[in-house]
Amino acid sequence: MKVWLRRIRGALGMGLTWALAGFLAGMGIELIHNIWPNPLGSAVDIWPAALAYPGFFGGVAFSAVLGIAGRRRRFDELSLPGVAAWGAVGGLLVSLIPAAMVVVGLATPNVPIWQITVALLGPFTVGGAIAASASLALARKAEDRELLDGGGSVSDVGLTEEEKRELLGGKS
Repeated sequence: MKVWLRRIRGALGMGLTWALAGFLAGMGIELIHNIWPNPLGSAVDIWPAALAYPGFFGGVAFSAVLGIAGRRRRFDELSLPGVAAWGAVGGLLVSLIPAAMVVVGLATPNVPIWQITVALLGPFTVGGAIAASASLALARKAEDRELLDGGGSVSDVGLTEEEKRELLGGKS
């Protein structure tokens, strides 16, 4: 049971992290829009929310995909292209949410649902790949900083006696 709770907590944390990134990107768009107004008007006036919600669901979907595809390794041990591909799959899944809402009767679109899905597919897939890659880079950076700040001794790293001597410049 503890494993499932840890996975759910991780998925929610990833979702909140991606939602924060979407919110900040939306704030940037709003700032740019206020500085240089679009003469045609704005299709979405609430960019922070418009990007935070899909960010949250994308982060949760990415965590689910990652839990299935990369469960044998730690997150920081995964390859960047693989994580980007899994993030793209998460974004693809999020682009299907409006269609699922129509199927179960929670929404009634004014345009054909396939047009909405196609319009969301590209940005959400690319956004998921970018967010997943950024998450991996951030995790690696945090681990590097943790190792640097730890100030532990060589024995804490878990090296063999021969590796310790070689690392410290001794004869093997």
